[in-house]
Amino acid sequence: MSETRPPVIVTRAEPGGSQTAERLEAMGLTPLLSPALELAARGEAVPDLSGFGGLVFTSANGVRFFAEASDARTLPAWCVGPATASEALREGFSPVHESSGNAHDLAHYIAHHWSGESRSLLHIANAAAKGDLKKALEEAGFTVTFLPLYEARRAGSLNEEALGAIRSGTRTIVLIHSRKGAEAFLALANGLNLTKTEFVAISSQAAAPLETIATGGVYAAGHPDEDHLMACLEGVLANG
Repeated sequence: MSETRPPVIVTRAEPGGSQTAERLEAMGLTPLLSPALELAARGEAVPDLSGFGGLVFTSANGVRFFAEASDARTLPAWCVGPATASEALREGFSPVHESSGNAHDLAHYIAHHWSGESRSLLHIANAAAKGDLKKALEEAGFTVTFLPLYEARRAGSLNEEALGAIRSGTRTIVLIHSRKGAEAFLALANGLNLTKTEFVAISSQAAAPLETIATGGVYAAGHPDEDHLMACLEGVLANG
């Protein structure tokens, strides 16, 4: 573990964590997979889709869980960003509309690109998702039904490689993909010295829980997607 090429702990839940690890390996880095959260289906039933004019996905995981729960693929899929849209295309949804940004940006995108007759939407997401998207869309004249198909649960522990890297006292970087992921990581890392650990988060919102503790530094991507997260990481490495 050199000072210039520190290990990078990936806290993202699977299967996304492995995808992030592949990108890190392609950058010549050493990823240590240690998901802080585990995703689980909630057993919710998918409603009759005949009255809906479209599906709204705010994560690639939402696409995956819906694809497991339903064979429906012909309703327009409105996706929060490129990763979510790519997953929708892989699962066979058509047409797929891609926004760029957060839930507020997606609501604005839908409102300004809508051409369907029914303005009733089904939003598939994590059970802990905030109601910002629903509120913004309803203010724009849509009816939104929220379908929490899955939930994120805190992992039992960090893995031994990740713990070893943090305890080594040498420079270590942790990638954070969500606010809930940051909170889960801090709970799992309770009692550890994080003053040599730097955090690179996908957004300032995701980074917020980390601002209250002593760390080696907290950095947030300029835009909430994987490409900008990697760009932020590269900047941190270059300045290290």
